[in-house]
Amino acid sequence: MSLPNPPSFSLSGKRALVTGASSGIGLGCAVALADAGAHTVLAARSTQKLDACVSELRARGQQADSLVLDVADIAHMQAEIERSGPYDILVNSAGLARHGPALETASDDFDAVAEVNLKGAYFLSQAVARGLIAAGRGGSLINISSQMAHVGGPDRAVYCATKHAVEGFTKAMAIEWGRHGIRINTICPTFIRTPLTEKTFDDPEKVSWLMEKIKLGRVGTVEDIMGAAVYLASDASALVTGTSLRIDGGWTAE
Repeated sequence: MSLPNPPSFSLSGKRALVTGASSGIGLGCAVALADAGAHTVLAARSTQKLDACVSELRARGQQADSLVLDVADIAHMQAEIERSGPYDILVNSAGLARHGPALETASDDFDAVAEVNLKGAYFLSQAVARGLIAAGRGGSLINISSQMAHVGGPDRAVYCATKHAVEGFTKAMAIEWGRHGIRINTICPTFIRTPLTEKTFDDPEKVSWLMEKIKLGRVGTVEDIMGAAVYLASDASALVTGTSLRIDGGWTAE
């Protein structure tokens, strides 16, 4: 009897780009990919936090570099990707939220959120895929989406609109790029406790709403996302593309 060989989760020999990597989910994903052996480039808009994170990773004996990058500055971002790539792995964790009632949405707020969450994510995925195709290599592209890409929520009409759109272009890109060996998927977390979400947890009414929706009875931590990033980046998910991995504690099971 011949037993099947389990797939490898190792990312040794791979180059990874993680945007929004100076804190929160992005930093968690960068650490996870570096731990799995990837040469990881941490990207964000400012250098101070990035350099500190890179220094810590290097002190652990891991390969890491920093890259100043604003995904909403499409021309500069794509030029930087062309210059520094190609990347075998992309984790796009750059994101923006401006929550409020739909009746009060301002055009400027809509544009600001869409520039990062939708337009930036779209053209970042395009830039990394172009580099891989030019190099004749496959790869794995991962956009950090949200459970709100599959449901609605109060005060989140703009955010939901952008994240639903990310799911749409992910499916279309998967169809186009599969023949090149390029996979593209999303990770859809529930509410994750990070410095950016602390205001939500300071509101007892919102916390009650969260606990009602999350069937496992707790909000997420950055560590809850890290394993999913390694899985989708690695050969363990070699047949997975055009889909979303929901890390939502059962929120969308309804």
